[in-house]
Amino acid sequence: MCGIVGIVGKSNVNQALYDALTVLQHRGQDAAGIVTSHDGRLFLRKDNGLVRDVFQQRHMQRLVGNMGIGHIRYPTAGSSSSAEAQPFYVNSPYGITLAHNGNLTNVDQLTKEIYESDLRHVNTSSDSEVLLNVFAHELAVRGKLQPTEEDVFAAVSKVHERCRGGYAVVAMVTGYGIVGFRDPNAIRPIVFGQRHTDEGVEYMIASESVSLDVLGFTLIRDLAPGEAVYITADGKLFTRQCADAPKLAPCIFEYVYLARSDSLMDGVSVYKARLRMGEKLADKILRERPEHDIDVVIPIPDTSRTAALELANRLGVKFREGFVKNRYIGRTFIMPGQAARKKSVRQKLNAIDLEFRGKNVMLVDDSIVRGTTCKQIIQMAREAGAKNVYFCSAAPAVRYPNVYGIDMPSAHELIAHNRTTEEVAELIGADWLIYQDLEDLVDAVGGGKVKIDNFDCAVFDGNYITGDIDEAYLHKIEQARNDLSKVKTNAVSAIIDLYNN
Repeated sequence: MCGIVGIVGKSNVNQALYDALTVLQHRGQDAAGIVTSHDGRLFLRKDNGLVRDVFQQRHMQRLVGNMGIGHIRYPTAGSSSSAEAQPFYVNSPYGITLAHNGNLTNVDQLTKEIYESDLRHVNTSSDSEVLLNVFAHELAVRGKLQPTEEDVFAAVSKVHERCRGGYAVVAMVTGYGIVGFRDPNAIRPIVFGQRHTDEGVEYMIASESVSLDVLGFTLIRDLAPGEAVYITADGKLFTRQCADAPKLAPCIFEYVYLARSDSLMDGVSVYKARLRMGEKLADKILRERPEHDIDVVIPIPDTSRTAALELANRLGVKFREGFVKNRYIGRTFIMPGQAARKKSVRQKLNAIDLEFRGKNVMLVDDSIVRGTTCKQIIQMAREAGAKNVYFCSAAPAVRYPNVYGIDMPSAHELIAHNRTTEEVAELIGADWLIYQDLEDLVDAVGGGKVKIDNFDCAVFDGNYITGDIDEAYLHKIEQARNDLSKVKTNAVSAIIDLYNN
């Protein structure tokens, strides 16, 4: 899960890129980067940290140019070294920079091809750099001194032929324009829009529509699966379908947790999808526990609030805010290491005792992944005086790792893997637990005015839609993603960064 943005404007775009990245900050807190282009030169600033920490006034003043791209990063596997902050750059051909959200599932094969056939060098372990080199090579073989939109789209078509997995990309060809494209299954989100100024029309590409809204851009639409959009430096827009057999299968976890509720994704309101999740959960409770004794419904801030509100309305019980959130602590889902996650939960949330004391409390969260957070929160509710603590998940049980760009941990770290609902309830300390049914989640997201018939639901059902995931691959990512590996890798990276600085 990362955030990407690209803007072709009529004046300096540095501030607009910065503002867009702050809106997308929820998609990653590990690193941030911006690169702009002016008179054939590139100006780059990237580093580990939040947007507000990476970019100071002196950096912003150097980021001149009327077009540029930006990236918010969180690591899907391995290192948190600043060497892997994006955008990445290659000088041939033309000078290309690229930012990427997702994960390539055939990265080992591609790395070998790049070295042996394309004669290119990859300097990091990031699959984003691999993707950049594939795109750059395919553009180079066109052999043009000045690339046209036909050359760009032909290169994207070759990327789709060679790359597997989920990816949404923005890339800037220095002096010529910005291209955005999406994998043939449309797993990761990407949209584009425009705004009118006195100087002319400006265009923006981004991970979520909310970033367009905040900057005054009008959403044109989502990129279709396999589609590319190319915006020239002088503001001409071209689109092209670049995949042979595209199919719309967006990641359903975007609607559950990753996206902001005020975003539209593939025509679906994330907010309304979460309202419907609450309705479906309430209906399940009424089916399975018609004689429930719930006194109050309390959301675990922030993502579950919308579903919890509708659940309470449907059940006819009180909705209360029982936790106060410290806004300066990051999202625990994307923190590396169990120790950091455990420590941050108590720092992030504090219970309001009067909402819990002597009551049967229904806590609602968007999902249960490792179980670390919800176990501590249930304990906090009991310490605040709750008589009974019930727990509701707006998503089904997460039983399988994600391979398309979300750092779902290895299977053995998932609390629901090979466990029943009752076993999970006991482990997290809930009196009883209700999971959303997968068919209800699919209906909640795809059951509005805009119909999406297929979703990537692999974390729930183990069906990986690209068809290239086997036990050997899952074992490999388990080795890369387990927390011990991350701690070791980050320690080495910190030493390297300290030495380089």
